Amino acid sequence: FSGADLADGSCAHPTIPGRVSPLLPANHVTMTKGTGLVHTAPAHGMEDYSVASHHQLPTDCLVDESGRFTEAAGPELKNKNVLEEGNEAVIKMLQAAGSLLREEKYVHSYPYDWRTKKPMIIRASKQWFVNTADVKAAAQDVLKKVKVIPTSAVNRMLEMLDRRTFWCISRQRCWGVP
Repeated sequence: FSGADLADGSCAHPTIPGRVSPLLPANHVTMTKGTGLVHTAPAHGMEDYSVASHHQLPTDCLVDESGRFTEAAGPELKNKNVLEEGNEAVIKMLQAAGSLLREEKYVHSYPYDWRTKKPMIIRASKQWFVNTADVKAAAQDVLKKVKVIPTSAVNRMLEMLDRRTFWCISRQRCWGVP
């Protein structure tokens, strides 16, 4: 059958009783990149976040700053590292629910942190955003006072600031932002 046959369908969550997930179209899902069907984790990637935002889905993040499942993930997963014992726990939960069709080792292409050389988990976090000309003008004025090496980079940065429509002021990495 074609993917269109699944339009407006839904799936029962394999480990959370009573939770139903809608089947949604997404431009980033194609038959040339696998089966054409994927799970969506709105709090863990831009494409998934965009699909969730478009369909007004919640973007709850079940992973904390340390890469461990939160309490919201359920008691079987709480405090387990996602990339370590968390994976094994999820596999056991799927087996127990009779929802695991196949298991095989797979090397996932996680993004890697350039400093630690360890895989990173992309996760949504609460932010506050402003969209005002005052903030843009203030940022540009402050940038003009900063000594930038090479000096030719200042104009590129000012142009980038001019194109920005939303601002997020954050310090999400323990060692700061570039």
